[in-house]
Amino acid sequence: MKKVFSLYFFLLSVTFFGQNQPWRSFYSYNDVVDLAQSPSRVFSAGSTALFEKNLGTNELKTITSVDGVKVETITAIMHSPTFNRTVIGNQNGLIIIINGDGSILNRIGIVQESTIAATKKRVNNIYEYNGKAYIGCDFGISVLDLATLEFNDTYYLGPNGSEISVLQTAILNGTIYAACGNNGIRLAALSNPNLNDFSNWSLGIGGNWSGVVAFAGSLFAASDNGLYRFTDQQQTFVMMPSAIVDVSEANGFLVVTSAKRVTVYNEQLVQTAQINVIPLPEAEDAIFSCATVVAQTLFVGTVDNGTFSAGFNSLNFENITPNGPSRSNIFSIKKATGALWAVYGDYSSVYNPYPLEYYGVSKFTDKGWSTIPNDKLFNAASISDIVVSPTNENLVYVSSFHEGLIKIENDEPIAQYTYQPVIQNGPESLVDPEVPSAKSVRINSLAFDKTGNLWMTNARIEKAIKSLKAGGGWSSYNVKDVLTEPFENDYGKMAIDKNGTKWIPSTYGGVIAFNESGNPQFKVIGEGDKGNLPTSNTKCVAIDNNNRLWIGTAKGLRVLQGIDRFNTEINLTTNAIIILEDGLAQELMYEQSIIDIAVDGGNNKWIGTGGAGAFLVSPDGQQTLFHFTKENSPLPSNTINDIEIDNATGEVFFATDKGMVSYRGTSTEASDDLSKVYVFPNPVRPTFEGNVNISGLLDKANVKITDIEGNLVYETTTEGGTVLWDTRAFGKYKVASGVYMIFISSEDGTKTKVKKVMIIR
Repeated sequence: MKKVFSLYFFLLSVTFFGQNQPWRSFYSYNDVVDLAQSPSRVFSAGSTALFEKNLGTNELKTITSVDGVKVETITAIMHSPTFNRTVIGNQNGLIIIINGDGSILNRIGIVQESTIAATKKRVNNIYEYNGKAYIGCDFGISVLDLATLEFNDTYYLGPNGSEISVLQTAILNGTIYAACGNNGIRLAALSNPNLNDFSNWSLGIGGNWSGVVAFAGSLFAASDNGLYRFTDQQQTFVMMPSAIVDVSEANGFLVVTSAKRVTVYNEQLVQTAQINVIPLPEAEDAIFSCATVVAQTLFVGTVDNGTFSAGFNSLNFENITPNGPSRSNIFSIKKATGALWAVYGDYSSVYNPYPLEYYGVSKFTDKGWSTIPNDKLFNAASISDIVVSPTNENLVYVSSFHEGLIKIENDEPIAQYTYQPVIQNGPESLVDPEVPSAKSVRINSLAFDKTGNLWMTNARIEKAIKSLKAGGGWSSYNVKDVLTEPFENDYGKMAIDKNGTKWIPSTYGGVIAFNESGNPQFKVIGEGDKGNLPTSNTKCVAIDNNNRLWIGTAKGLRVLQGIDRFNTEINLTTNAIIILEDGLAQELMYEQSIIDIAVDGGNNKWIGTGGAGAFLVSPDGQQTLFHFTKENSPLPSNTINDIEIDNATGEVFFATDKGMVSYRGTSTEASDDLSKVYVFPNPVRPTFEGNVNISGLLDKANVKITDIEGNLVYETTTEGGTVLWDTRAFGKYKVASGVYMIFISSEDGTKTKVKKVMIIR
């Protein structure tokens, strides 16, 4: 079994980057960490993805994990026009090379160096000289041959060969210089064949230096006090005092960047351009991170606002940042019919929202991304959940895990509900006996019931379950009788079933089942003999198409066989799913931290984990259909924050801590009739290796496929709106070329449809 899946994932990883790409990426390019250039192109790197702009063709090209560039966290970038290669450095020491033909290579020599601590492998700068890339890291310098792409040597520059951070390197008149922070600028003769011997390095300039550049026959060094020029041991102050964050040579210009200023000098050291602000609404308060020059055009990267360009002659700025969400670290998403919503304010695994984060709310439609800025959202901190009204897509609520609930109508925030003593049963501040004046209104877990009431949790108080009625007014419900520590409990995202029962995961109380019309109103699924959960720390719940409750915990998975048991049984007991692996009985998702569970139109379960990627399991959990990880798919991280499914198309969205991607899945929601049955691809050509997708089906419909003579080759009953056929006769052998008939009938036989598909071998 394991060998079959290994081969499958190998083949899958190859098809990911083919032309019929089933994946899409949704990255932010706003957090610019570095810029690089060639004579005609500029390269802009965010922490998780990058893009390039060709000034000759004006083409803008994004480069993400879907293209095969699987970064860790980007910290530096360099482009070599000589070799037509782009070199990307990462926080963990990973080096990624993008060749001119589009092929991608990883170099893991630094990552695998066992003598260097993982925290010391960060790549700070990449400098090209005579066919070699000098890679400044937190331990010293690694040298990469740009022709062979092999590491040549490693230099440790500290006293007695100790590891010291190298922030930038430069070579001038046969001497290599290294800016080493508070260890000064260290130097050595480049011709020395033993630069890996620390004794051949010496302290050239004392002090604290963040950068060093060779330009116009002089050495320039950057510090917190400004930029200095060194000629014949003479130190000359160049710029007025300002902490330099980036200094570089670019196409014959010296480019100096501080947080609020970019200055450009030509080779005669005449100031050619200077900016202190980008006069565009989206960048007026931007903090600069880096800059470069290409073809008399200045490019400026910012910390949070993207990349901007302006010609030297006009300085009329243009935002060249590709359209995307505000951040790559998306915490929660919600798919509506016409839009995908995303929020960024998070909390830790123990529901700690500090340090507070003040981000906006983003919306993705067929027109691209737009964002409601935080200042329009009442400056609310840690916006962590979102819900769209099932009857009105223009009505949206978002929750702040610090400052209550916000109502958005027609993309305009119109009301905030937070702690107000005069509002009975409204949002309340957490109870902190040690700090009675503290006000942290922790609203989470938004869900509408079928009557239009909005339900939510209000953490760290007794009346932890609240609802905002469809017609206005609040109701609150006390959990003190079912939770031993109501003031310490936090709550994950709830699910509301067909009976109106709210199933709410909690940190210490297991799953709380609540129905305001029930008698009793509350029941609790706990660990051990109180419900068979592996731990009381539950993370998520989902109700499938067979009315089973799937429960994700910090230590595994459980299933409650039937949500109606809330009405009939005193004790609600869950079961583990036992599968056979290599002939041995195993518990599905044993000890895994499960962050989210989503049910697709075929009743399959998408399971997102806190470190093992995403799984797709069959309706009963007995088969693992897919296991997507960063290693075998375009997932940018194995830490899944949220999963959402477009049931109309089958597209599955994965929000992670390092970016969002989607997989165009195969299971769609069942249709009401057979008027929109669609078969794809059709015809099936010889090069196609996938499955035939038959969508637009009724649930529990019978599907039969026969050859033109009426011989049956495949038959199944649908679960949801899609069926996949592997073009084999009952899974045994591939059918021959020809036309095949697809006969579809509803469960009661009153609705029928006939389609054809052509197979070409």
